[in-house]
Amino acid sequence: MKDLSLHILDILQNSVMAGATSIKLQIDEIPSDDKYMVKFTDDGKGMDAEMVQHVTDPFFTTRATRKVGLGLPLLKQNAERTGGSMTIHSQPGKGTNVDVEFSYKHIDRLPSGDIPGTLALTASSYPEIDFKYTHNTPQGSFIFDTAEIKDSLGDLAINNPMVIAFMKDLIRDNLKEIKAS
Repeated sequence: MKDLSLHILDILQNSVMAGATSIKLQIDEIPSDDKYMVKFTDDGKGMDAEMVQHVTDPFFTTRATRKVGLGLPLLKQNAERTGGSMTIHSQPGKGTNVDVEFSYKHIDRLPSGDIPGTLALTASSYPEIDFKYTHNTPQGSFIFDTAEIKDSLGDLAINNPMVIAFMKDLIRDNLKEIKAS
């Protein structure tokens, strides 16, 4: 995958397929510690310890439509390429946490890509799921919470094209304000 937003989309899709009703994404940029951390948390069906051990194997997948699952293995590889790491914690019936750490300054750290577009598209595609995105930098923090947005919309649907454009602009403008990389 050529950028972080594609990895984010893949992990969010995994959470959706796992039946999550609440999905959290947090990005912490800490250049002073040479850390760029991405954390995913969902309340989906979770995985047992054996499955957690296998999900980073590119030839392991739970899907019947294909024989490989490359999302998590590629994300782990991209993190490790920068000297970082990926850990997965999961329990059946309780959800899954995926924590990924990249070296902030490493030349091989993937570019962010279109995170605003990815999040707006995902939120509008699954209006029944609550998505919460937090992004922290030394210049500030931004929180995007679809539960709050849905509450303020009244009769307007979150997948209305005007709302999608609004969400995308909201995320993009706030990421610029906190100088997200």
